[in-house]
Amino acid sequence: MDEQLLQYFSNELPVEERLELIHRIENDNQLKAEFIRLQNLSAVSQLSIHPSDRNEGLKYFKLFDSRIKQNTQRKLLVNIAKYAAIALILIASSIWTTLYLSGNATETAINTLYVPAGQRAQITLQDGTEVWLNAQSTLKYPSHFSKKNREVEITGEAFFDVAQEKKRPFIVSTQHIDMKVLGTQFNVYSYPDAGYIQTDLIEGSVKVTQNKDKKNSIILKPNEQVIVYGNNMAVTNTLNPEHMLWKNGIYAFTNERLITIIEKLQLYYDVKIVVEDPEIFNVKYTGKFRQRDGIDEILRILQKIQSFKIERDKENNIITLTK
Repeated sequence: MDEQLLQYFSNELPVEERLELIHRIENDNQLKAEFIRLQNLSAVSQLSIHPSDRNEGLKYFKLFDSRIKQNTQRKLLVNIAKYAAIALILIASSIWTTLYLSGNATETAINTLYVPAGQRAQITLQDGTEVWLNAQSTLKYPSHFSKKNREVEITGEAFFDVAQEKKRPFIVSTQHIDMKVLGTQFNVYSYPDAGYIQTDLIEGSVKVTQNKDKKNSIILKPNEQVIVYGNNMAVTNTLNPEHMLWKNGIYAFTNERLITIIEKLQLYYDVKIVVEDPEIFNVKYTGKFRQRDGIDEILRILQKIQSFKIERDKENNIITLTK
C-alpha cells in the first residue's frame, strides 16, 4: 500500500506532499482506484484517525480492510452498498476541496525540467498539454495552473500540443516573447546563444508578442513561422517542416549551410565547435541525422560532404574544424 495514502488518511501528510499526491492520483489510474477504495473504507468504517493514535488507527483500518476482502456475506455487501452514496459524496467533497486548495496554493510553486545534451524528453502537464523538449532545454511549469490562465516558460526548443480550454489561455514565455494560444500545436526554438527566436505553427493559432513592447504582436496561421531578431519580427511560410522531427530523435536539415548546421549541433550537444575556415562551410546540405549517433558520428558524415579536419580537445570540450 502506498505510504503517502496512509499518511493522507491519518492526516499526517504535509501540505506540499498532499499536493504531490493529488498530482500523482490525477496521472495514475491505479493509484486513483486505490485512493477511491480507501475513501470508501474510511467512510464505511467511520474512522477518525489523529496523529496521537496513528498506530492504533492504522491497525483497525487494515483490519477492516482485511474483513471487507474476506467476508462475502450478503448482509455486509448490502451494508456497504447502503453507504456507497455517502462515501461517494465524501470522496467528491474531499477531492474537490483538495484540488481547490492546491490550485490556490501552488500558483507560485514552479517545477523545472531540464534535458541534458544529446537527449530529449516528453512530459504531460496537469491540464493534459503534451510538451516535447529538445536537448539543452529547460521547461518551467506549475504543478497546477491558475483559474485564469496556464503559463509556462521555455529556454531552448520545445514542441507543444496544447489541450484546448476556451476560458484559460495557454501562455509560453521565452527570454524575449510571449506566445498565447487556446489549443494548438507549435514549435519554439529559443536557445539564448542562437541570437534569434523562431516559432512554427502546425495547427490552431498563436499570438506572438514582444515582452518589452506589448503593442508589437502578430498572429500566426497554420504552416507559418515567425523569426524574432531583437525588436524585429518576420513572418513567412514554414520553410522546413521536417525540422520538427527532432521530437522523434531525428535532426533534419533542408538546404542549410554547413556552418548553420554546425552552430545548431553545438547547442544540441553542449560542445564548443571552433571553425577556423568558415568559408569552406558555406556549401548547403540536405540530410537527416539520428540524435543518438552523437556529435562525432555526425561530423564524420559531414566530412563526406565537405572535406575538413577534426581536432577534439576532450578536456576542454572543444572541437576544432580546419581545412
